[in-house]
Amino acid sequence: MSRRKGYGLLIDYEYCTGCYTCQVACAQENQWPEGKSGMEVIEVVQKLPRDKAYLIYLPFPTELCILCSSRTQKGLEPACVQHCMAACMKYGKIVELAKEMAKKPRMVLWAPR
Repeated sequence: MSRRKGYGLLIDYEYCTGCYTCQVACAQENQWPEGKSGMEVIEVVQKLPRDKAYLIYLPFPTELCILCSSRTQKGLEPACVQHCMAACMKYGKIVELAKEMAKKPRMVLWAPR
């Protein structure tokens, strides 16, 4: 599959709710067997004072991620972006996404090799 050069994925960790929809959408789109996906949501538990905790969810592309090249070649978004319930993922030109990333912390820009 050919990939669109110069394109990537911007993920805003501040708004991820941990719904795992990106992970499921990727696995279904690519027909991966159970337990495999191009996206993995990592759950981090941050312990706070007085026996409280804060959950942080970090969607992270795996080595299997090809940004749904068959979809993006047709002008569609990757499955993870299309199905993200929190709208915290954006697909586009790396140069444009980098400008947006500079506006706030807790964002990551990812592009496949």
